[in-house]
Amino acid sequence: MIEELQIGYDRVAAILPIPHSTLSYHDERFAMNYQYLTLPQIYDEAEVIASDAKAHFGHLNSRQLNWKPAADSWSVAQCLDHLISINSEYYPTFNRILNGEHRRALMHRLPFLPAMFGRMMVNALSPKSQRRFKAPGSAQPSSSSIDPQIVDRFITHQRQMLAKMRSLEDRDPAGIIITSPFASVMVYNLLDAFRLIVAHERRHFAQAQRVMEADGFPR
Repeated sequence: MIEELQIGYDRVAAILPIPHSTLSYHDERFAMNYQYLTLPQIYDEAEVIASDAKAHFGHLNSRQLNWKPAADSWSVAQCLDHLISINSEYYPTFNRILNGEHRRALMHRLPFLPAMFGRMMVNALSPKSQRRFKAPGSAQPSSSSIDPQIVDRFITHQRQMLAKMRSLEDRDPAGIIITSPFASVMVYNLLDAFRLIVAHERRHFAQAQRVMEADGFPR
C-alpha cells in the first residue's frame, strides 16, 4: 500500500506545475497557511487574487507580459494563461456535483486517503513550497505571444471560478470526495480542491512577480 501511495504522489509530482522556489514578492498572503483556510477565507482570497491581478499586471504592455527571463522560463502572460487552463480542468467535476451526477469511487471511501492527499497537495502547491513539478500537457500555456487581454481574461475567469465555488457551498465541500483531474490515484475533498486552487494561483503570482523583478525586464 505504501508503494502504491508513493507511485500516486510521483504521478502528481510529474504533472502538477510549481515554479521556482524562492519568493521575492513579499506579501503576508504568500505566507498564509492554505491548509486551514475556511470557505469564507477561500472566497476572500479568490477575490483578492482577482484584484491583485489587475493591480500587479493590468498596467503591463504586450512586450512586458510576454517577456521571459530565459528560454525555458514562463512569462507573466504564460503564468496567467496556465492558471486559466488548469483551473478549468475542475469544471467538469464541479458540474457533476451541481447536477447530482457525482459518484463515489472506491478510493473515495478509504477513510485516511483523502485527508492525507489533501494536506499533502495543498502544502506542495503553497507559495512557500520548495518542490517543483512539470505542468500537464492540457495546462501548458501558449508558446506564442499572448495578447494583453490575458489579464482581463484571468480576472473574468477568477470571478467565474469564485461563483462556482459559492454555488457548491451548500453541498458540504468538506464531505464530498473528488478525484484529481490530473491523476486518478489522487483523491481529496472538495474543500481541499478550493484550497489547492487559490494556493496554486498565489504560487504563480509569485513566479510572475519574480519575472517582473528579473534583470532585463522591459521598463
